[in-house]
Amino acid sequence: MTSDLGYTCSCCGAHHAQLPMAYSVEAPDLWDARFDGRSDSLLSSDQCVIQDQVYFVKGLIEIPVIDSDQVFSWGVWVSLSRQNYQRAVEVWEAPGRDQESPYFGWLSTELPVYSPATTNLKTNLHTRPVGERPFVELEPTDHPLAVEQRTGISLDRVRAIAEAVRHSNENR
Repeated sequence: MTSDLGYTCSCCGAHHAQLPMAYSVEAPDLWDARFDGRSDSLLSSDQCVIQDQVYFVKGLIEIPVIDSDQVFSWGVWVSLSRQNYQRAVEVWEAPGRDQESPYFGWLSTELPVYSPATTNLKTNLHTRPVGERPFVELEPTDHPLAVEQRTGISLDRVRAIAEAVRHSNENR
């Protein structure tokens, strides 16, 4: 295996020194800047509430990279029921929170490199030790994202994702 983790982009022809192994979304798809500063809404790096009606936690969809010892990850938002969100917040800083049962939720992030859409895929959110982002387990369906989470992806696929993400604004 080569030690150069960079890649030459097939879209722009440039050599990029690093192959990103993670991407993250700042807010759930439903978040809008008009919610900023409202007493009934919150957006932090880990949690989101919209008008005291919709609740989200940020987690990681982790995908093994087959021809590497690395893991590729998507930082995504999962909507939870009010009850599950309240429980997640209650144990957020508690040692042993990783012993919690998974929380059912809906993926609330559209990842542009997948078709069909990723929004509203069924998930289980697994808490981890304090300081670690929860793990997002997708329902084992035939959706390409769920298949990749189960079976892994190649470094070539990671490069294709990097190209698509890097140049996604050019295609709008």
